[in-house]
Amino acid sequence: MAVEVGDKAPHFELKDQHGTPVKLSDFAGSKDVVLVFYPLAFSGICTGELCAIRDELPTLGGDDVQVLAVSVDSVFAHRAWADQEGYQFPLLSDFWPHGGVASAYGVFDEEKGLARRGTFIIDKTGVVKWKVDNDIPNARDLDELRKALSGI
Repeated sequence: MAVEVGDKAPHFELKDQHGTPVKLSDFAGSKDVVLVFYPLAFSGICTGELCAIRDELPTLGGDDVQVLAVSVDSVFAHRAWADQEGYQFPLLSDFWPHGGVASAYGVFDEEKGLARRGTFIIDKTGVVKWKVDNDIPNARDLDELRKALSGI
């Protein structure tokens, strides 16, 4: 079942690229969260998207916004990719149970075994304020995301 705008965001705890547990609730009351699901580390479109997010972070809400990027890749793959690309935001491993968080948000592609390009803005109270679910070959539009964040 897909998460819709106005729903309470499903809670999760996943390990980041350093093996540190990160919970959605860590940001409750302090930051809006941009939750970015992507298919696979090191792939062309995913690298382009996350590099654009890395470069655009100051215009995506600044200190009031926390980006959390999620894929089914392992912590180890995330660490190598983050080191290579200079990602400072958490890359979260939805490795096991395989795609569990992507499934909870309704963006897991069962046939392919990975997440679609789902993007969710979750406000400080834990409510989904905006979402878009792009198919795997279609990159997300950062201008749309920036506009959505400015409206929160």
